[in-house]
Amino acid sequence: MISYNPKIWFAYIFRFHKSDSFRKLLPSILVIALYSGIVAYLEIEYFKLDDTSHVKNLFVIHTTLGFVISLLLAYRINSAYDRWWEGRKLWGSLMNNSRNLAIKLSVILKDEKDLAYFRKLIPSYASMLNKHLKDEETSMQLFEQVDLVIDHHKHRPNQVAKMIFQKINDLYITHKISGDQLIILNNEFQSFTDICGACERIKNTPIPYSYSAFIKKFIFIFVLTLPYAYSFTLGYYVIPVVSFIFYVLVSIELISEEIEEPFGYDENDLPTTKIAENIKKYIEEIL
Repeated sequence: MISYNPKIWFAYIFRFHKSDSFRKLLPSILVIALYSGIVAYLEIEYFKLDDTSHVKNLFVIHTTLGFVISLLLAYRINSAYDRWWEGRKLWGSLMNNSRNLAIKLSVILKDEKDLAYFRKLIPSYASMLNKHLKDEETSMQLFEQVDLVIDHHKHRPNQVAKMIFQKINDLYITHKISGDQLIILNNEFQSFTDICGACERIKNTPIPYSYSAFIKKFIFIFVLTLPYAYSFTLGYYVIPVVSFIFYVLVSIELISEEIEEPFGYDENDLPTTKIAENIKKYIEEIL
């Protein structure tokens, strides 16, 4: 995720980051500019349409549909941001619950071997969840100082969660923790699987195809018909105007596509790897 100071204006206005939509859209913007120039030339120089032409009245359609497309794009980016923000809240909860579990275990347990076990396993859940959501595939992994093997071709977070609960249950059977303490620990532990399921729901449930495809078609047709109406009033100035409108509308769609799936590798995706590293650091401090 890109870190920045939201109070700085001009530095970001005149700076184009590698993930900026302008860089991605520049070839398309040039094509739209060329297309607008050709339409303006044909209407002004070749066909020489006058003010009585019905083509001039096409702007009425754009005035009406402009309001509709603004509503659709506003809903589109809001729904995408809701998915991004929900993902951030889930990973924030994972960090808090991991620390709460570690704090309780640090007070309850006295055996260093038991503490070392959880010192490795609790951060491993965040790490495995991060790899699971990013579809990172690796081979079998052996944890240091812990006799555990993770099969990376199966559901890795579930395997780590099972190991953590198995260890907690063993501690209960050996009377190292009481029944009341088991109930207290279960709340934080259960939240791990709940967070995993919620993240999988975001990852595996994209915006409906028909809605996304309709917006793309709508923007495409809307922009392509702009030069026909506005060449009468703007002349060749229709070239930069239509190009700018195309940039604004398509940029909103591109931003929505990027943030609606917050667990990938895009510049604006959630820093889940960094969060997992912070969880590891905090757990090691506590335990």
